[in-house]
Amino acid sequence: MKRGALPLNALRAFESAARLGRMGDAAAELGVTHGAISRQIRGLEALLGVRLFDGPRNRPVLTAAAERLLPRLTEAFDGLEDAVARLVGGERRTLDVSALGTFTMRWLIPRLHSFQQDHPDIEVRLTAEDAPVDFRRQRLDVAIRVGHGDWGAATVTPLFEDRVGPVLSPRLKAPERIVHWRDLADLPLLHTLTRPTAWPEWCRTVGAALPLEGRQFEHFYFMLEAATAGLGVAIAPDALVADDLAGGRLVAPFGFVASGRTYVALRRPGAGRDAAAFVAWLVGQAARENRTAAQPPLHTGG
Repeated sequence: MKRGALPLNALRAFESAARLGRMGDAAAELGVTHGAISRQIRGLEALLGVRLFDGPRNRPVLTAAAERLLPRLTEAFDGLEDAVARLVGGERRTLDVSALGTFTMRWLIPRLHSFQQDHPDIEVRLTAEDAPVDFRRQRLDVAIRVGHGDWGAATVTPLFEDRVGPVLSPRLKAPERIVHWRDLADLPLLHTLTRPTAWPEWCRTVGAALPLEGRQFEHFYFMLEAATAGLGVAIAPDALVADDLAGGRLVAPFGFVASGRTYVALRRPGAGRDAAAFVAWLVGQAARENRTAAQPPLHTGG
């Protein structure tokens, strides 16, 4: 089909509905009615001579042909959006990045100035969220997550291993008085809903048998703030407490052990050079911290 004959409105309606998963969501995104989206897609199917959706009307499923068409259309419309944005906004571009909430506040934001110095023409727009990433539904270029794998169709770049260990304020108990895991038994333990298995996993790894009752916090950030304030002992990834350890606000008497998870940068399929530059910067930051991290040896007395 020649460029002049392309049904751009119908293609845009299909791309939005297919990416978002619901015609109602596509109607809201494009500012038209549900019926308009449905008519555009039916007309597109008739013009192309292929079915694009199967299944019930309230939850349509992409056909194999639609699965092949969608990523190319999304890339094309993203390119159009980027070209118009550059024309209207000059050379400054926007990069949409999603990262875990506590990671955003404690690791990413304190280091982001160096990326902005190297790339003043790229505006990084941050979203803090812990939910799984769906690049088809979310307008994201890069996401940072931690886990065991299965990252879908994203381009995955490992950043660093997730290493965890107990951390506490030296005001709660002097570090020299903590030489065995039993020395934590008389201290309140802090937990978070976002990683409820942290203490049991660490205890299994090092052979500890601590009583696991303690205060629970809704977010990781709140738990770490409570640990810094001397309210108890938290299990924390070293990446999230590196600055607190360096500043003496927290101590890690037993160092850190691998949790089996990995921090990764996920790049949207088809994302451009700005996303690639941001991921390369993340890799450089992670490598620098891996080289300079000073971790005490694990000696739990067992």
